[in-house]
Amino acid sequence: MPIKLKRIYDDVSKDDGVRILVDRLWPRGISKERAKVDEWMRDIAPSNELRKWVHEDFSRWAEFKLKYFDDLREHTEAVESIRKMAKRKTVTLLFAAKNVEQNNAVALLEYLNNAK
Repeated sequence: MPIKLKRIYDDVSKDDGVRILVDRLWPRGISKERAKVDEWMRDIAPSNELRKWVHEDFSRWAEFKLKYFDDLREHTEAVESIRKMAKRKTVTLLFAAKNVEQNNAVALLEYLNNAK
């Protein structure tokens, strides 16, 4: 089954499957009822320091991913949990960032697809 990405502010769809929020902070302006999050994996998100560091200058994106991938290697249980879920059903990784091409969910999906 596929792993998809979606902004948490977008409409909920039955095609989302399991909805997992992968941000460290709860998104502003959205209630838990509206978000319809099945699981919040805040520990799999980048540290606040790393998140702020890349947001200061997105030219650091490639370096951010390397640092974040190093961090993810310490969260093998959570990573494997997502992979196992995705074998049985659709999983949607939710994020709040406005930048839909450079955010931790995009990097996490790349890691899930490439690192074994």
